[in-house]
Amino acid sequence: MLIGNELAGLTAGIDALYRKTPRSDGFLDKEGLIPVAMAEVEPIGLRDYTEAREKLEALAIRNASEAETPLRRDYVAEMIDSLLALVTTFEEKPISFADRVARQIRVKTQLVSDAELDVYRQTIREKLDELGYAGGSLTDDFNRWEAQARVPKEAVLAELKGLILEGRERVDATMYPFAHEWMEPEGVTAVPFSAYCDYPTRKVLLNLDFPYTRFSLKHLATHEVFPGHLVHMNLRERAVAEGRMPLDGAQVVTSSASSALFEGIADNGMFFLDWVDGPEDELGVALQRLRSAMRCNAAWMMHAEGMSLDEIVPITADKALQDPVTARSRLAFLNHNLRAPFVYAYYGGDLAVHEVWKTVPKDRRSDFWSYLYDNMHTPTTLAQYWQ
Repeated sequence: MLIGNELAGLTAGIDALYRKTPRSDGFLDKEGLIPVAMAEVEPIGLRDYTEAREKLEALAIRNASEAETPLRRDYVAEMIDSLLALVTTFEEKPISFADRVARQIRVKTQLVSDAELDVYRQTIREKLDELGYAGGSLTDDFNRWEAQARVPKEAVLAELKGLILEGRERVDATMYPFAHEWMEPEGVTAVPFSAYCDYPTRKVLLNLDFPYTRFSLKHLATHEVFPGHLVHMNLRERAVAEGRMPLDGAQVVTSSASSALFEGIADNGMFFLDWVDGPEDELGVALQRLRSAMRCNAAWMMHAEGMSLDEIVPITADKALQDPVTARSRLAFLNHNLRAPFVYAYYGGDLAVHEVWKTVPKDRRSDFWSYLYDNMHTPTTLAQYWQ
């Protein structure tokens, strides 16, 4: 556990350095590098980022020979490299956006191809036809479906609460005993997210500025709560407290090698619960992935190609079947330096987890969930060490 303890202390030390630089009092800046810590971690004192780099590089050498298992060795190596890339960013030294995505998020995706986007659009077309929304263009038929599928603003919190309750029942019946846990929905406005799992207070914050369908609320219930972030963090908290997981497992670290699996587990929640019901949910999954892919493309256009938000919004809105005002609001956080590559954690993480999930026989699901939730992973280690 010594490597994990030192990694946790170094990460906390880098977070402390990051927070010393004056920033805004906005939501994302307040989060810092570690938005959630499920255990007390004593930060290693660091004079500056140069010392942080030296200590990370020294830990990488030790990890290569002292790691407890090959999985831990490879995970910690990738985590250290992602922190080194973050340190370079915080030092304001040159690093390309491509390197940030590859080293911090650990995915190969850069610009999602039109061919890949068209697969999602074709699924949406097929499901609209099944639902009786046919005869017009994809955009027109989709807009007609979405207008009737929207949950009235005054009903969204109650709808979300009901879906969280059903998610808890499904988790408790098929995955883990979780009847003791709960997360209460609370409406917020003027925030840079659609929903947020506030783990310490056991609240899920829902942005009431955005419109929601029943599917999108179902996705958020599974992503943020059961069996997503709440379940994942709670299991990690318990595993660390009981000595079954190294201390670094108690930290949620933004835009790091752990991010894709953190989001990918959450984005596969409906699949874990066998809760993708019929053409409306199948349309919703395709739409979720289409819009997630387009947020990656928006980040790439901004940070790798130098395009402005005014140039990006019409492209994103058109391809993602989204009105320009909503598209712009969903992309507002792309200017945040720490968060810039983070959108890739959703799309890359979703696909990384789903590709392995599809290979898991029904009678091995419990084994897979133990492997997935009880170990820290990157997309590479998840696929490499699952037998």
